Amino acid sequence: MADMEALAQAIINGKAPDAKKITEEAIAEGMNPGDILNNGLVAGMNVVGSKFKNNEFYVPEVLIAARAMKMAMEVLRPKLASSGVEAKGKVAIGTVAGDLHDIGKNLVAMMLEGAGFEIIDLGVDVKPQAFVEAVKDGANVIALSALLTTTMPAMKDTIETLKSEGVRDQASVMIGGAPVTQNYADEISADGYAPDAASAVDKAKELLKIA
Repeated sequence: MADMEALAQAIINGKAPDAKKITEEAIAEGMNPGDILNNGLVAGMNVVGSKFKNNEFYVPEVLIAARAMKMAMEVLRPKLASSGVEAKGKVAIGTVAGDLHDIGKNLVAMMLEGAGFEIIDLGVDVKPQAFVEAVKDGANVIALSALLTTTMPAMKDTIETLKSEGVRDQASVMIGGAPVTQNYADEISADGYAPDAASAVDKAKELLKIA
């Protein structure tokens, strides 16, 4: 039997070819796709997340682990869909209008996908209306990123637009980025703030009341 502990370890060590190979073996053996996801990929990314929080891992290690997870997910995703495994939630993520920074946003997106969320990556310089459309398409979490103090007001504009379009109560809004603080989140009525990618996963679970 394919070893889920070995799969988790391949993710933690950022060994993409190994992660892909073990995932393929597990599928070939008829293992439940949900078990492969939770006991292998998510278990591995959980360790990566806690190591990142404890400063045992830094951004490069997290990116390498996320790349390994991504390769395994490419093999697994079609099987998850066909076996009816539900994502934990649908997160629309993007860097707000006027801001072109994407490393932090990409890291958060990878960590969320590694934790079992479905991701709609809207990219950078995302206008408020695009987030509105994402909510209409079923996103139940909106994740806004800003790296410049000058683009932080676009977060407020996005929340205001969600309100004026009548969809604000259909999704939780979380914000993050270097200049962003919990105080600012409170000020613009965001539902949550995360200082880093690993915390963003915890915050998304908390907002959706997932254990």
